[in-house]
Amino acid sequence: MKKLLGVIGDPVSHSLSPFIQNHWLRENGIDAVYAALEVKAGELEQSLRSLETHGAIGLNVTLPHKEDALRFAASASDTARRLGAANTLIPKKEGGWHADNTDAPGFALTLDYGDIDVKDREVFLLGAGGSARAVADTLVQRGARLTICNRTVDRADALALALAPSARILTLDEGLLRLHSAALVINTLSLGHQGGRLQLPESSGGIFYDISYGKAAAASLAEAKSKGWRALDGLGMLVAQAALSFEKWFGVMPDLGNAHTRARKLLEAVQ
Repeated sequence: MKKLLGVIGDPVSHSLSPFIQNHWLRENGIDAVYAALEVKAGELEQSLRSLETHGAIGLNVTLPHKEDALRFAASASDTARRLGAANTLIPKKEGGWHADNTDAPGFALTLDYGDIDVKDREVFLLGAGGSARAVADTLVQRGARLTICNRTVDRADALALALAPSARILTLDEGLLRLHSAALVINTLSLGHQGGRLQLPESSGGIFYDISYGKAAAASLAEAKSKGWRALDGLGMLVAQAALSFEKWFGVMPDLGNAHTRARKLLEAVQ
């Protein structure tokens, strides 16, 4: 009987993680299957117990569960604790889950691959959720001049207090009015999953990076391109964090380049 892995979230049916991870499982001769597992808000703790009972050997976690995944874990890595969020769960021999976070190192890899230098540059981060925490941590470590913009200022303040004490805090509306001067804007807001879109100002040559991909990012990327931004989606981050999760589960680093190419072709075929 095949072992089970999966990604937990809501929404999650759009996720390319099964496409990416199942290919790596086949490549490495691992008798397991990776599935998209829809779990509603408030159901995570029960679902984790059920998946443990059924012998799941690894899980990824996406919206809206990253912070709760850390809270319900039996143990956690220093990275997950520092970020206050987990996107990777590893079963413990003695029971329960060990929480880790590959979003931050995955995001860092995409900056390296994209030759994006943020040191001493003005960077705006839109959103203050679990993914934003991973992004903020990387940006601070790399010396960015960071502004965090969020509808709920208290949530942005909490993120800054934990990870980016020198960051400027603005409401989302205030931030959108000031984006034009940014070298880099990173959108971690989930509004694209609900069909929403941002109204962006004209760019003076900056980069707009939406950590979503596919249909969830299509509207914001189209808006960015129309306003003169260099527009990037989050497919690279998805592949990078997925590879780092795979390495934690199986001790093998899969081929990122090939996975990115295959995933990009699939996205282009279905859009």
